[in-house]
Amino acid sequence: MWDMLEKLTQLACQLGASDARAIYTTDISVEDDLANLCREPGCENYGLSASCPPYVAGPDGFRKLLNTFKHAVVFKIDVPSEILFSDERRDVFRLLHEIAASIEKSAIEMGCHDSKAYVGGSCKQIFCRDHPDCRVLAENGECRNPFLARPSMSGFGINVLKLKKAAGWMSNKTPRDTDPDAVSMETVCGLVLIG
Repeated sequence: MWDMLEKLTQLACQLGASDARAIYTTDISVEDDLANLCREPGCENYGLSASCPPYVAGPDGFRKLLNTFKHAVVFKIDVPSEILFSDERRDVFRLLHEIAASIEKSAIEMGCHDSKAYVGGSCKQIFCRDHPDCRVLAENGECRNPFLARPSMSGFGINVLKLKKAAGWMSNKTPRDTDPDAVSMETVCGLVLIG
């Protein structure tokens, strides 16, 4: 299993991740309060896609699912903060979805047929921004991007800060005494349950 996990972490980095690690699923923290933030104070993407609340199983469903897995691959993309507040944000989150979907597909091809990927960011804003509705919700149809779009970690209450700690990554919060001309970096993450 660890050889396969190593191959998957290498794949993530080859595809553009800043780093990737294999972790035990017992290191994944799921918190109801985090999922509730999608609704209150409210995410602009709430209810806009089948991959976001209220259309996902939420923390309870994810906890049950998590109990059936032992391993996961977590990966990150380090990004200058200014990009996350610009139109380039969509490109970063698209890459996040692409990496997650590729790891999931590779794990399935290696025999882990139940593998499932989760990411930060809503697929509606990334892939279907120019469409008025999510086809799955509006027409009971098929997703326009089934090979790329993955559910958002937020709606399941996955604590990304604890996930980063489990992977051994330091928080990218900028200290007060940092040179003001230095580039502030942030991290976006993806998670693939391997099984």
